[in-house]
Amino acid sequence: MRDLPYRDNVGAVLFNDAGLILVARRADLPNAEGAPGGWQLPQGGMDEGEDPAIAVFRELEEEIGTARAEILAEHPRWLTYDLPEHLVGKALGGRYRGQRQKWFALRFRGTDADIRLDLDPHPEFDAWRWARLGELPGLAVAFKRAIYEDLAREFARFAG
Repeated sequence: MRDLPYRDNVGAVLFNDAGLILVARRADLPNAEGAPGGWQLPQGGMDEGEDPAIAVFRELEEEIGTARAEILAEHPRWLTYDLPEHLVGKALGGRYRGQRQKWFALRFRGTDADIRLDLDPHPEFDAWRWARLGELPGLAVAFKRAIYEDLAREFARFAG
């Protein structure tokens, strides 16, 4: 596992005007309403050579149907996580040990009606909601929890 690389990835902590964040339920975990890991932030892989600030808007458009947002802050570090042993060789196309992520705090500049999970023929998410930033770590799968804790600390100044 340690000889596999990390996949470069971007993530969005999307705040509305009330200081709540958008979380979305993974379509492959539809019965995980209250279970950790069923809900997550929009994130996705970067194309080779792609600027992270451009990639985050592309990922928002692909995953939630809109990129009506503006960047408030960029996390000062790349954050990494390793997949649990049972997912190595299966998740992320089987080619990566985990992900190296650049996270952004963004202010949503649209309306709830702009968020469209039904535009992709194979959507990653099947539901979304606004949540308090402090809820974020409790929504994460165990192997992503430390990253979500870091994001909650780093971007607390934007929360309501």
